[in-house]
Amino acid sequence: MPVHALVFDLFDTLVDLPMDALPRVEIAGRAIPSTVGALHATFSARHAIALEPFAAALRDIDRTWRASHRERGHELATTERFARLLAQLGVAPDADLVARLTDVHMGLLAGLARTPPHHAALLARLRERFRTGLCSNFSYAPTARSILDAAGLTRSLDAIVISHEHGLRKPRREIFESTLEVLGVAPDEAIHVGDNLDADVAGASAVGLRTVWITRCVRDPGAALAAHRGPPPTWQIDDLAELEAIVAES
Repeated sequence: MPVHALVFDLFDTLVDLPMDALPRVEIAGRAIPSTVGALHATFSARHAIALEPFAAALRDIDRTWRASHRERGHELATTERFARLLAQLGVAPDADLVARLTDVHMGLLAGLARTPPHHAALLARLRERFRTGLCSNFSYAPTARSILDAAGLTRSLDAIVISHEHGLRKPRREIFESTLEVLGVAPDEAIHVGDNLDADVAGASAVGLRTVWITRCVRDPGAALAAHRGPPPTWQIDDLAELEAIVAES
């Protein structure tokens, strides 16, 4: 079947997000890259609390609410995560503090975003031949959209579907189907490109898309593929530029 559309994951596919570059904070005797230090400083400016119990409360939110949402394929929005944090700590609802925590957290993540220099021109060229879309898991769409804008990628995307706005996460079929609906193509007319074997490769394959697994940010592709129990990718590439050769044959 001819290819009429290309669907892309966002992070570590179009834009790199090296989480190991976050500020390091010491919690329970371990130094880890995290936003929790900045979040604690923001929260404790209004409500006095030590770092350790603050970090423990946030960790409990992630182990319970975030885990339960993701098990069902639902997105826990960043704003809801922090609203639940306030409740966990016995603080009355405070929309302004939730917004401030969200800004601090997302500001640190956005500051990490790095777009390979050839991606904007590459995506623009691909859009001359194909419909192009984004299908991404991310818990706060305004930040994802601002990163796309800063990278010069938004103008080359005909569809932008983000789990925060959609409500469901990859590998749920509904988020892929919504992306295809906006693009106006059938599953067998599209290729999905992403770095995650479960969310991107298995998820898209289950809907009927062909898949490209991009391994630029995958630590050990061989081990990851050997451990994968889902369908294999149709193609495997190390750099997004290799996609042009794949679609040239389509």
